[in-house]
Amino acid sequence: MLPNMELNAVKEPAPATPPETSATASEAPATPLPTAGAAATTDVLIVGAGPTGLTLAIDLARRGVPALLVEKADRLFPGSRGKGVQPRTLELLDDLGLAETVLRAGRDYPRMRDWVGPDGTERGREWDMIERARPTEQEPYANALLLGQARLQELLHAHLKSLGGDVAFSTEVTAATQDTDGVTAFLADGRTVRARYLVAGDGGRSGIRRALGIAMEGESVDPKPMLVADLTLTDDAIVDDLNWHVWTLSPDGGAVLCPLPGEPNLFQLIAQYSDENAVPDTSDAGVRKLVAARTAVTEEQITEVRWASDFRPRAALADRYREGRIFLAGDAAHIHSPAGGQGLNTSVQDAYNLGWKLAQVLRHGAPDTLLDTYEQERRPIAADVLGMSTRLHRTAILGENSQRRSEVRQLGLGYRGGPLSTGRAGALEAGDRAPDGRLPDGRIFDLLRGPHFTLLAFDTPAPALTGDLVRVHELGAYEAYGRGLFLVRPDGYVGWAGEDATGLDDYLASIGAAERP
Repeated sequence: MLPNMELNAVKEPAPATPPETSATASEAPATPLPTAGAAATTDVLIVGAGPTGLTLAIDLARRGVPALLVEKADRLFPGSRGKGVQPRTLELLDDLGLAETVLRAGRDYPRMRDWVGPDGTERGREWDMIERARPTEQEPYANALLLGQARLQELLHAHLKSLGGDVAFSTEVTAATQDTDGVTAFLADGRTVRARYLVAGDGGRSGIRRALGIAMEGESVDPKPMLVADLTLTDDAIVDDLNWHVWTLSPDGGAVLCPLPGEPNLFQLIAQYSDENAVPDTSDAGVRKLVAARTAVTEEQITEVRWASDFRPRAALADRYREGRIFLAGDAAHIHSPAGGQGLNTSVQDAYNLGWKLAQVLRHGAPDTLLDTYEQERRPIAADVLGMSTRLHRTAILGENSQRRSEVRQLGLGYRGGPLSTGRAGALEAGDRAPDGRLPDGRIFDLLRGPHFTLLAFDTPAPALTGDLVRVHELGAYEAYGRGLFLVRPDGYVGWAGEDATGLDDYLASIGAAERP
C-alpha cells in the first residue's frame, strides 16, 4: 500500500464553500467574461482552477497583471486527490501571505497504525511514514503539512477573491488559435477571449495540450488499479484522528484511512487491488462495501461518501512546456505517481516560476525570451521528481522501506547552471534556494515576501539602486549566505551572486528589472 498519495482522477464534484481571508486589494481586478456574442480581452487567460491555476492567478493579481481564470466545472474540485503540502510549498505560501492561514487549517502528519487480527480490530505497530525534521533558522518549515486538496483550493480561492480576482466557473475553452500578438480562445457557449498569453492548467487529460499536439511520454508505474474516496464516519467507528490507519490482510488488497483536518470524522480512503483486471466500483454502495470488507469500519458507520474515483498510477512528462504564446503547467505538463506527495507541490511551483516571468514581460519590458526559461528551469525539476516518486511507489510495492525522507520536502531543488543563474559568492551559488534567517527585527523571509526582487548585501556595501523593482538590504555576517551580494528572485531563488556588483546591472537589464532613476 502507498498511503502518502496524490491522485489524478476526477468524479462529479460536490459544493465547496470558501472561507474568508483578508488581503490587500489588487491593482488588477479580474477580467470579466464577455456577454453573449462579445469578446473579452486580458493579458493572461488561465484555464483550470486547480491549485496551479489558482496560484498563478494570485501571483498575477498581486503584480497588477490582468488575468482571467476559467474553469469548466461549476465549482472547485471537492476531493483530496492530494493532501500533502511540502515545506518548499509552505515557503511559497509564506511569500503569498497565506502561510499562517494554511498552517491553521492543516496539521502534522499522524503516525501510521497497523490493524491486525482476524477481524482487523487489534492494534498493531505504529510508525512514521515521513521522516521528521526540526525547524532551523534556514528552514523554518521543516515537515509536510497534512491538508486536503479541496481545503487548500478553498483557501487559495478566498485569497484570490480578496485580491479582486475570482474564478469564472462553468466556462469551458473548446479551442484556441494564436498569432504573433496573442491567443484567441473559443468558449463552449460561443463567446471568445483574447489574451496575450494562455496558460493551460487543465489537468493530466489537458485538452489544450492534446490540441497543440504535444506528446506526453511516460510509463505505467503500477498496473494494479486503485480507488480513492473521501468519507465521513460516525463517532463510534474504530478509527480516530490520532493515526493513519492501515489494513493489509484482505486477499483483494489493502486499504488505508487517513484523517483529514478541518472537519470531524472526515477521512481519505485509499485502496489498492491485488487483481490487475479488477474494475473498482466508485458508486456509494461500492465504496461502502469495499470499506466494510477490508477494514474494521462497517457500512453503517459511513455517513457519507463525498467523492470517489479510480486510477492506475502513471508517470509522464510533456515533450515541451511552451507552444508560442501557450504554456502548460501542473498536471497538464507532468503526471506523477502519487507516492511521496509530489504532484500538487510541483504543480504550484510551476505557477510560482511562471508568474513573475509573465509579469516582467507584460509590465516591465523584459524580452519574450525570458518566458523560455520557464520550461528550461521547470521541466528538469519535474523529470527528477517523477523519477523519485516512481521509485518510492515501486519500493513500497516490493514491501521495502518506503519512509519519505528529506528529498520529498523539495527544499533541495534549485536552478544551478540554469539560464537565469549567474555567479556565486560566500556559501551560495546562483540557482540555490535563498535561506531564511533571524534578523534583529524579523526574518529574511520578511524581506523577501512580496512580488519584488531583493538584493541582500551580507557583510559588504550594497550598490545604490533607484526605483522599487529591487529592494536593497545591507545585513551583517550570516553563515548561511556568507559574504557577498545576492539578488533573490521573486520566487525565492538566488538569480545572481557576486563578491561585488560587477555584472549586476547587466543581469537586471536581461530580466527587465533594471532600475531607472
